[in-house]
Amino acid sequence: MTILVTGATGLVGRHVVDQLVQAGESVRALTRNPAKAGLPEGVEVVQGDLLQPASLGPALDGVEKLFLFPQPETAAEVVDLAKQAGVRRIVVLSGAAVTLGFDTDYHARVERAVEESGLEWTHVRPGEFMTNMLPIWGPMIKESRTVRYPFGDDLGGAPIHEADIAEVAVVALLEDKHVGQAYTLSGPEQLTVRGQVEAIADALGEEVRYEEVSREEAREILKGMGGFAAESADLLLGFVDYDGGAGSGDEGYSDQDYSELMKPLPGFGLATGKPGRTYAEWARDHVEDFR
Repeated sequence: MTILVTGATGLVGRHVVDQLVQAGESVRALTRNPAKAGLPEGVEVVQGDLLQPASLGPALDGVEKLFLFPQPETAAEVVDLAKQAGVRRIVVLSGAAVTLGFDTDYHARVERAVEESGLEWTHVRPGEFMTNMLPIWGPMIKESRTVRYPFGDDLGGAPIHEADIAEVAVVALLEDKHVGQAYTLSGPEQLTVRGQVEAIADALGEEVRYEEVSREEAREILKGMGGFAAESADLLLGFVDYDGGAGSGDEGYSDQDYSELMKPLPGFGLATGKPGRTYAEWARDHVEDFR
């Protein structure tokens, strides 16, 4: 049995590949650039692009199960090709915003395409990734050992380790009991921004200061950083809704209620039967990214 992992070099996909290899499975990994994949020995790396479904023929040949990275533009066509090729089970990397009803046309569109195919399916819906703040706080910590960000002592969220997201996907690929389930995922603990910064400092074994700034100041900082920080600033800081619309709540905040995702949720435990990785573990796993 061959399992195809799409998005195989991404934050979650790379862990899915690693964990399937560790489980002794036959893994085929889809990537746009096989030469730069850097995946484990024994993985069959094939070239292809979900946004170009015609490129997927060789990748799908002989595949029984598929881990599907979300590309809503071509999801229906990709799923149809998978079905024609003999794929019987698809595990979708989705998002918790679907559970809340905020996402109706991105991850949700991929989920619908898979469900309408008649194939076996499981949806993996993570909320905030622990890694989300790495491209923002990482450069700050490297440069000055100081994180400048708002919300320092607010109740905080329960972000999840990317390896835990992958673990749910892997059990869904390998075990029949997860068919037809949608798992909304969080980490095992609720942590303030200040608490997250302290965990990074502990992992480094060095002082990392936290400096409270306003949302407006943080927006200027993130926009000035460019890349992911600039692109994500308005959403992360609550200036816009999930779909990019301007916040209409008090003080210009988005009025979408994410409170259900700010506390530990049972999805990871329900899927795996064990507790998830802590933020302290994540910080230790990524310590070199902050040096």
